[in-house]
Amino acid sequence: VVPLLLIFISFFTAKAAVIFVTLQYNVTIPATDVQSAETISLYHYGIKDLATIFFYMLVAIIIHAIIQEYVLDKINRKMHFSKTKHSKFNESGQLSAFYLFSCVWGTSILVSENYISDPTSLWKDYPHTLIPFQMKFFYILQLAYWFHAFPELYFQKTKKEDIFRQIVYIGLYLFHIAGAYLLKLTHLGLVLLVLHYFVEFLFHISRLFYFSDERYQKGFSLWAVLFVLARLLTLILSVLTFGFGLARAEDQQLNFSTGNFNILAVRISVLASICMAQAFMMWKFINFQLRRWREHSSSQPQSVKKKFVTAKGKTSRKERENGINGTVTSNGADSPRSRKDKSS
Repeated sequence: VVPLLLIFISFFTAKAAVIFVTLQYNVTIPATDVQSAETISLYHYGIKDLATIFFYMLVAIIIHAIIQEYVLDKINRKMHFSKTKHSKFNESGQLSAFYLFSCVWGTSILVSENYISDPTSLWKDYPHTLIPFQMKFFYILQLAYWFHAFPELYFQKTKKEDIFRQIVYIGLYLFHIAGAYLLKLTHLGLVLLVLHYFVEFLFHISRLFYFSDERYQKGFSLWAVLFVLARLLTLILSVLTFGFGLARAEDQQLNFSTGNFNILAVRISVLASICMAQAFMMWKFINFQLRRWREHSSSQPQSVKKKFVTAKGKTSRKERENGINGTVTSNGADSPRSRKDKSS
């Protein structure tokens, strides 16, 4: 992939390569006494963003290969996993690294832009046409990463029965991230992504510890609680934004030139999409918990039965002297009556 990337860049001049490497659609706001003492550079989106996403998709493929070869493969050779655990370990290793990076970066943006201290920033001053550099770069990398997951299905030699599940999984991420980016809902999208990524990171890091030691179950218990809370908080923030904040905005007319999509049909569609996604994840979560419960309940009677058979197979010294299970055998000592008969 690295030679392909170098060949690709070499075909373009320095001016053309800028379109792929740097962020486009920069708007410089001059300094004023009222707003800021220095100039501010903000960004909006356009068709040239596709070139930037394509370039960083290739970068994501390279980073994916580096993590796989120099970290995960070395651990796999030491642990001697089975084929099933090998693929799941690689998946959790890659995703946990991405989720941790995105969660830390997204949290830093939320803090620096004061989105946490002011919840009304989720809908205030909508449409959020101009966004800071970090916000746009974050969304570009998110789209690039999930687009890179499609060719990784081929590179990782994914099983045919798992391809459809992976495509649905990747498609849901792309649909919601691109929707937030294009509909100018970047503030709400960032908060929900950080919340979701933190819970997913906890799941995958718990699964990594579980593969190293199957007695480790505490991480899954914590993840189960936080997963339900994250779904509930996601619904609360979404309903608050679309049903309270944007519904009371003064400008509720569709305007493509200004990027205003605050109309009733769009609000209902976006809110329904979020609710369906949360319902789908809860359905998968319940199935996962039921499967774990069945596996635990099926393995528990076998262990109890094994202990019972082991205890039943052990005989005391008195039983070995008198016979088996309390019955007298012909090879054992004579009974008192037989000794009396002999003495007589």
